[in-house]
Amino acid sequence: MRLVAGEGMERFGTRKERGNLESAIPLTNVSLGRNGGRMNAWTPLARPALLLALLATGGTTGCQPRSDVARPVASAKTTTANRVLTGRVVSVLKERASLLIDHDEIPGFMPRMTMEFLVGPGDLALAREGAALRATLMDEGAGRFRLEGVWWVDSVKDAAVGQASSKLREDTNIRGRAAYREVGENLPDFALYDQRGEVVDAGRWRGKQILLNFIFTRCPVATMCPASTARMMETQAKAKAAGVLNLELISITLDPEYDTPGVLREYAEVRGIDTTNFSFLTGPEGAIKDLFKQFGILTEMKGGVLTHTLATLLINDQGRIVWRADGSVWTADEFVERMKR
Repeated sequence: MRLVAGEGMERFGTRKERGNLESAIPLTNVSLGRNGGRMNAWTPLARPALLLALLATGGTTGCQPRSDVARPVASAKTTTANRVLTGRVVSVLKERASLLIDHDEIPGFMPRMTMEFLVGPGDLALAREGAALRATLMDEGAGRFRLEGVWWVDSVKDAAVGQASSKLREDTNIRGRAAYREVGENLPDFALYDQRGEVVDAGRWRGKQILLNFIFTRCPVATMCPASTARMMETQAKAKAAGVLNLELISITLDPEYDTPGVLREYAEVRGIDTTNFSFLTGPEGAIKDLFKQFGILTEMKGGVLTHTLATLLINDQGRIVWRADGSVWTADEFVERMKR
């Protein structure tokens, strides 16, 4: 059965109603081709037992010595010879869409040296001289190298996110089977990285209404994540036109391994999204999974296939969840009307 714009996507309802589910809930299955591989999608029906279990438990040639600089050659072809690279940015070469990096030794592959690497537009925009980074080195052969999965290393920021993640995990464990937050309950405390690489926590939006959803940037199903993002943008515009000025929009990634701050920034820029009050968040996988449990998002990654549900929530200026729409068939007007109350 093929999923069409929210068909079969049902509300989770109360805990009692969720516990009495007797029919299957369709999920969206997305095959993620690693390293830019082909993506395809299909939508089978999953058994309730599996879904509830998910909710409860919640994928060197060309190198020169340090005194020289190796130049990358752009290529769409990739290999599986991917390795973790750490180092510091020496120079941001915007005209060549690359970074000059003093990187550490990659045991058995490449000695420590200063080398130029191609990077994506989002990573290029976030790069600063002297910044430390961790990334996946893509060896395309014939001296071709680029970086993906770029994470900027900052001990202060990383400690803040780490501490918040530990508290979120403790809260999730204490809530246990009641981890899912019903309408009427408060937004949990959390801290993640936004598309600028900055740390943001839930307290940042106190006194503002929040429209929150979950997406991932590689989702190829037009009626799912892309549709949700389009409706968030529409709601942003209509809320502004209606005089709702205390609104913040938040999209949390379903795929934190791939959706780094740079990837999220590129995602927003390509779509022309106004990020003055729209944040795209990512962070540690553990923290993201705890938010899945607390917001009732069901996901599973198996064999390169991401299976997930969708939900969009409205949180009032007191930090209380006041409305929830599951699936992708909600309208901007219904949310804006509730914001105006």
